[in-house]
Amino acid sequence: QLQLVESGGGLVQPGGSLRLSCAASGFTLDYYAIGWFRQAPGKEREGVSCISSSGGDTNYADSVKGRFTISRDNAKNTVYLQMNSLKLEDTAVYYCAARYSSGCAIYARHFGSWGQGTQVTVSS
Repeated sequence: QLQLVESGGGLVQPGGSLRLSCAASGFTLDYYAIGWFRQAPGKEREGVSCISSSGGDTNYADSVKGRFTISRDNAKNTVYLQMNSLKLEDTAVYYCAARYSSGCAIYARHFGSWGQGTQVTVSS
């Protein structure tokens, strides 16, 4: 059974850092592009970042460019999201999602498998 599990969320002060992990089981991530999305209370889910299956192509939402870095370790079947210089507005539930394609996509509907999410709270 194809499963994604996020971890690494928590409470952090503004300016702090967190690293989220997205571990896959039941399938190999080698053939999947992986996206990170987030959803804050009362807001729509938005794309944060995506990495191609090879890791050679990445993209980021304007709101996180220069602060977040996506990476993957296919040997560990895991994708990471390093989040630095966190802001209050980064508070959300963060989800990873898999797309059976080498290339990234922008919209959530292009991703077929989703994790359960991990809460990130930025607060002083």
